[in-house]
Amino acid sequence: MKLSILNLVPVREGQNYQQAMASMVTLAQYAEQIGIERYWIAEHHNTKNLASSATALLIQHTLAHTETLRVGSGGVMLPNHSPYIVAEQYGTLETLYPNRVELGLGRAPGTDMRTAYALRKGREHSDFPTEIAELRGYFENTNPVSAYPAAGLKVPFYILGSSTESAYLAAELGLPYAFASHFAPRMMEMAVEIYRKQFKPSPHLAAPYVILGVNAIVAQTDEQARQLATTQTQFFLNVVTNAQQNLQPPLASADDVWKRHLSAQFPPHFGPVDFQEIPLYNQERAVVEQMTACSLIGSSASVTHQLNTLRDQVHFDEIMAVSYIFDEQLQRLSYKMLKEIVDKI
Repeated sequence: MKLSILNLVPVREGQNYQQAMASMVTLAQYAEQIGIERYWIAEHHNTKNLASSATALLIQHTLAHTETLRVGSGGVMLPNHSPYIVAEQYGTLETLYPNRVELGLGRAPGTDMRTAYALRKGREHSDFPTEIAELRGYFENTNPVSAYPAAGLKVPFYILGSSTESAYLAAELGLPYAFASHFAPRMMEMAVEIYRKQFKPSPHLAAPYVILGVNAIVAQTDEQARQLATTQTQFFLNVVTNAQQNLQPPLASADDVWKRHLSAQFPPHFGPVDFQEIPLYNQERAVVEQMTACSLIGSSASVTHQLNTLRDQVHFDEIMAVSYIFDEQLQRLSYKMLKEIVDKI
């Protein structure tokens, strides 16, 4: 099994964007040092607590500050971009940093619909399989026009997805499949099973290859890991409520996250009524818990057990971990401990 890292480039409380990008590079350098398989950077727009809007630029910046690490897009949200421009950009990156660039491709906008419209002016309708074929054509130099310096270069493609539709597509194209179970685990087992059963070997890949996104927080003790994970809980609560707060320091416990949210959002007006017992006020917690169901949280022993259980549940070849840990030193330690666990399995 292999271990990779996904980075959304979150802005920690007290940081500015420049400092968040510096943290991204520092983590990449550490990932290279401990032998991480690949380091992908996400694409998000109109999200003020994430600095990952100009993905290609961040990839270039990361490549420039590392030596051997493979760096890719997790992913390029292809409907947002002209395939021709994507080919030119990633062909340029491949020319500058040979055999280190990867193209993860997704069909989601990575933003809200109004922002998606701003991104896609004049391209409101897109067809993901057709755009992938067009993009491939620029690298193979088989389209009516050429995209230099991409023409003739071999940049590996990966299909990203969170549904069965993406599984069918990845299988049909004979490409590696990265499933976004780190935030959308509901269809994980079904999608991976479809991909493996329907996979058609291609010139790019002889056998199915599954990368599974997971949230991962490893610490010296289960108690410390659970406390660190309150930052993750706050992050996903921000996603659900669209609060867009910067990445927050950990609280004492998960219950403290929800008590603080309850007091901030829903002050009681009827005396001794426990609002936590009313289903309406637990909806956000239920959604967050559903989104984060694919999380490895605990000591080395606990995470080893959780990872083995996950392997029994679904057949994958690689995990791509994202760790919402506020303290950067503890985040690096978490990845180191996770790498040691993966190496033993």
